[in-house]
Order: sequence, then C-alpha cells, then structure tokens
Amino acid sequence: MKKVLIIIISCAAFAACMGDNSGPKLTKEETQKILSDSSNFTTIQWIDSIDKNMGKVVEGEQVLVTYKFKNSGSKPLVITSVTAGCGCTIPETPKEPIAPGAEGEIKAKFNSAGRVGPNHKQVYVTANTNPEKTTKLDFSVEVTPKAKS
Repeated sequence: MKKVLIIIISCAAFAACMGDNSGPKLTKEETQKILSDSSNFTTIQWIDSIDKNMGKVVEGEQVLVTYKFKNSGSKPLVITSVTAGCGCTIPETPKEPIAPGAEGEIKAKFNSAGRVGPNHKQVYVTANTNPEKTTKLDFSVEVTPKAKS
C-alpha cells in the first residue's frame, strides 16, 4: 500500500511541476489496487457535454470526437480503460494519471464507411471515480451517401 501511495503522490507532484499529465506509468497491479481501494477514489467533472451531436458527414469520412474533463477530486484520476460500443469507433485511453485539478481528454475516432444514415454511438470510460466507476459518453452523427459522379 505504501508503494502505491508513493507512486500516486509522485505522479501528482510531477504533473503539477510539469503543467501536463506526464508521470510514471502504473503497473496493472498498482492500477487494480487503486480501483479496489475506495480511499483512492476521486471525482471527474465533464467540461464538455457527454452527449454530442457531430452533425452530418459524407460516407467514408473519419469523425474525431473529443470529451474534455477535469479531475475535480483530491486523488490522482486513473483511467483504466476506454472502450467503444462497436468496431467502427476507436477510442484512446489516457496513459498517465491525471493530477487533482488537472484536465484531460478522451478522444474517439468514428469511421463512417458503410454507415449511411443516423448513427448513435457510445464510448465507455472506466476510472477510479466515485460514485460510478464507468461513465457512458454518447455521440451521434448523420452519415450522408457519397455523391455519384
């Protein structure tokens, strides 16, 4: 437990000094300890809406969706996974803990190829947050057919 707390404090201090979210990476074992110990839970504030309308795109275009958040708690925020509801959406998981008060982003890329019509997709974020450990992010996009030449 001491090792985990030392790593968490080191991550927070390093991130505060650097002004970004850099720091030592946590092992799977350390991450599991953080997720299972409620004394390591923190809170997340979504700066942007967690339900976005991305408008219309032409079939085949890639759509980048970004969700901004802030660690509004007093412990480092550890995002352990970011998954999508289907294979047409590829999310990115932040690699480093987010220090208290620091901001971060969850990004996902939607491939509109073969998806003409209305699309409503989900991205699931799992972290050491209280009360819920998994947050569902939504986005919708209308895919229009390519113009025929």
